[in-house]
Amino acid sequence: EDLRVDGRGCEDYRCAEVETAVVSNTSGSARVKLGHTDILVGVKAEMGMPKLEKPDEGYLEFFVDCSANATPEFEGRGGEELGTEIANTLYRVFSSESSVDLKSLCINPREHCWVLYVDVLLLECGGNLFDAISLAVKAALFNTRIPKVRVLEDEEGSKEIELSDDPYDCIRLNVDDVPCIVTLSKIGYRHVVDATLQEEACSLASLLVSVTSKGTLTSVKKVGKGSLDPESIFEMMETGKRVGKSLHVALQKTLDEEESLGTSRQKVGFLG
Repeated sequence: EDLRVDGRGCEDYRCAEVETAVVSNTSGSARVKLGHTDILVGVKAEMGMPKLEKPDEGYLEFFVDCSANATPEFEGRGGEELGTEIANTLYRVFSSESSVDLKSLCINPREHCWVLYVDVLLLECGGNLFDAISLAVKAALFNTRIPKVRVLEDEEGSKEIELSDDPYDCIRLNVDDVPCIVTLSKIGYRHVVDATLQEEACSLASLLVSVTSKGTLTSVKKVGKGSLDPESIFEMMETGKRVGKSLHVALQKTLDEEESLGTSRQKVGFLG
């Protein structure tokens, strides 16, 4: 039956709280609470050198910190292994050239570009980490402001970079094609989205799918020790597309509403 222990249907998410601009010394930040899962993401834009294979693009770097306060399992090496797995998953999700316009991060081909350092901090772990992290990353990138720069060239041909003094004179990233992760956990003969810790304990295998706002799948990954038959995988991918599209709509609506309030919005921060 389409009924779970907490009263939700198989394709229902828990109530999510999203807040941006929660960390002052970053270029962009966001905090997402999904049930008892609490994620903080900060983005810092720093100038660096483009990679040799892509001289006219900037790039993203992901760092994941699993706080031992989030769950006792993160003490010692446990948190490091999960942090590496999450970072690798994020690199995979953002490996598609269409997810973020990296060419817009180029300042001077082969010499200077913007590098976006995306720091993910797990504050509390209450199930469905990957989905919550992807929502927080997209919200933080939406909130990111990068200073406008001008490349000045003198008579001798040497180049100098000048940053704008105006804090409002900045560029913003287009996050329309940034994917969200939907985790589908197989429990018995059914699959559910946004599994709680108790549901994750009952699931032997899960499918992580990254979905764009248009419902396009950009990556698929199986996690867990169990196996999935082809028919189940196909059904889970179709559910992931459907749920992912509505997830994007809900997130974008929340971000737009929050931004429309401007300075009048009340910040919840870490006291909420």
